[in-house]
Amino acid sequence: MKYNIKLKFQVDGIVEKTDVIGAIFGQTENLFGDEFDLRELQDKGRLGRITVEIYPKGNRADGEVIIPSNLDRIETALIASMVESVEKVGPYNSKFELVEVEDIRAEKLKKIIDRAKDILTVWNKEKNLDIKEVLNEISSAVKVGEIIEFGPDRLPAGPDVEKDPTLIIVEGRADIINLLRYGYRNTVAVGGANSKIPDSLISLSKNKKVVIAFVDGDHGGDLILKELQGHNVKIDYVARAPVGREVEELTGKEIAKALSNMVPLQQYLKRQEMPVQLAESSQGVVQAVVQETEQKKTEVPIVIPPQILEEIKKLPGTLEGVMYGNNWEQIEKVQVRDIIPKLETAEDGKVLYIVFDGVITQRLLDLASEKNVKLIAGARIGGVNKRPKNVTLLTFSDLFTS
Repeated sequence: MKYNIKLKFQVDGIVEKTDVIGAIFGQTENLFGDEFDLRELQDKGRLGRITVEIYPKGNRADGEVIIPSNLDRIETALIASMVESVEKVGPYNSKFELVEVEDIRAEKLKKIIDRAKDILTVWNKEKNLDIKEVLNEISSAVKVGEIIEFGPDRLPAGPDVEKDPTLIIVEGRADIINLLRYGYRNTVAVGGANSKIPDSLISLSKNKKVVIAFVDGDHGGDLILKELQGHNVKIDYVARAPVGREVEELTGKEIAKALSNMVPLQQYLKRQEMPVQLAESSQGVVQAVVQETEQKKTEVPIVIPPQILEEIKKLPGTLEGVMYGNNWEQIEKVQVRDIIPKLETAEDGKVLYIVFDGVITQRLLDLASEKNVKLIAGARIGGVNKRPKNVTLLTFSDLFTS
């Protein structure tokens, strides 16, 4: 059936369902000839079985009638109009009124569409395969299988930990798994900042040509480094994850970048001797106080608004930089490669602060000194032999390592 003709009625007396159906058939008969005789249409399957519901109310009866129709829209409307013309049920006056002509197919289609949406939603959540997840799952399973246990303390390690002349020391098992995922097999984990450094690791480090401490980009990373130093573990270089990140969550490109930016241990420690203390002032801003080692009694305050510090936290990994003017208003956001050309064309004293995700070079420092830049903060320092007295020099580690 295509449609349901729904009508309501009132009868001024108590009647039965058969009385109502009889009235409908009897009072519509021959109104429009045999072609629209309700019994004939039922016999031909053009109309369905008429259903009636009665709700007695005192001395009268209210009710509903539903007539399924397989006729077209015009013919169905005519049938509805014919039934509305019924004026008596038995001896009692009556009134029939159309409520609606329900499109059964439209309702069915709506239900089908809604159900299809539900099926697709569940499918997307539970059944759809993400190729990256599949590959990571397979890779992780393989790499976990490659982990070995080194020494009597059974430290998590990569399979080449003993035979490779270079050793990478990390914090935990998850770091080993991630490094294995990207092909770094010459690794060993110490087990955390509170773990005891075993003699086997100390001996292993002394037998290696190069030892790299690969630490997290937070305070815990520095604690691991201090623990290794305190137990006389040989360390040649220090590599550090981006600020606020852990080695176990880095991508292959991020790992390669961190290792390519590693610095000799003594250079790293020298940076740590220039502490940056972050303290909130009464005006609600953050003061970064830089104390040069050769001028221990002289403090040069640099006031950095907290919103600027939040912006700086987003820079690592972007290869972008920001130039700021007086009161830290942003002058321009540029690619790292464009910082020197932009600074060369800037007016003296217009750019006061530069923060960028790149290497601070001697050329940039000399140019900044000429342009009266007060502060430069970068990802790391490289090849700087002379530091201008009028330019404060910081790294991201200085800013965000407490």
